Amino acid sequence: MKFRAAVATAAAVPLALGLAACGGEPKATGYKPTTPATTTAAPKPAATSTSAPAKPATVVHLNRVTFVPAMTTAVSKQKAWHTVGTVTANGSPLMTMDGVQTTNPVAMSMEMSGAAFQGKTAKIVVIGKTAYLSIPGLTPAGKYKKVASGLNDQLTELIEGGDPTKIYKSFDKSMVDAKFVRTETIGGQQLDRYAVTVNTAKALALQGKKVPAGLPKTLTYSMWLDKSHLVRRMTFDLSGVSMVMTMSDYNKPVNITAPPASKIVK
Repeated sequence: MKFRAAVATAAAVPLALGLAACGGEPKATGYKPTTPATTTAAPKPAATSTSAPAKPATVVHLNRVTFVPAMTTAVSKQKAWHTVGTVTANGSPLMTMDGVQTTNPVAMSMEMSGAAFQGKTAKIVVIGKTAYLSIPGLTPAGKYKKVASGLNDQLTELIEGGDPTKIYKSFDKSMVDAKFVRTETIGGQQLDRYAVTVNTAKALALQGKKVPAGLPKTLTYSMWLDKSHLVRRMTFDLSGVSMVMTMSDYNKPVNITAPPASKIVK
C-alpha cells in the first residue's frame, strides 16, 4: 500500500468521528409508546366538591432552534471521551474503530481494523499537529511513521477532523431541521432520539472538507442524546457508506502519549 493511499484510508477516521453514520439502526430495548392512563369512575360522594386532576409535567424536547446550543454547551464541558464505530460500504463490513480523544491537550489514539486494512489492525496517534501512523503495508508491524500535518491535505483533514465536535459546530449554519423522534432505552440509558437534517454541502464545507459531486442536497443523522444533551450515539448513511458511532466515558481520565523513538521509522 502506498503512503498516500494509506493516509486516504486513514482519513476515514474524521468522517467516522465527526460524521458518524449508520450501518444498522440501533434497536431500542424497553421502549414503549406512552399511552393515556385509564381510570374507573368512582361513585360521586354526596355533597363534596370536585377539582380537576393535576396535569403531568410537560416534557420539552429540543427543536431546530434549541438543538445546537444545548448540544454544544454539553460537549464543551467534556475533556475526554471514548469512541467506537463501525463502517460499512454497500452493506459489506469495511472497518471498525475504537479510540479515545482529549481536548486539552488535543490528542487522539485510535485502532482500526477490517477489510480496509486487509483484515489487519492499523493504529493512529495524534498529538497536537503531529500524527504517528502504524498501517499494514506502510510500516513494519509495531512501528510508526511520524508525519507533520502540513505534508498533505488528507493528513490535515485527519488531524483537524479527529474532533467530533467539529460536526456539531457545523450544524449551526448547515441545519435544516431537528425533530424529536422518541425516547429509547439503549445500553441501559434512557436516550432521546432526534432526526437532524443538514444541508450536505454546507456541512462538509464548514468542516473544511471538499464536497464531492453527486451528493444528495440533504443528509439526515439519527442522534441519541442523554438528559444532559450529550451525544451518545450517531448514525447516518451517505452514498452507500454507512456507519454507527457510540460515544462514552465522558471526562474519564485519559493519557495519550507519542510512541517511543525506538518504534518510529523514517
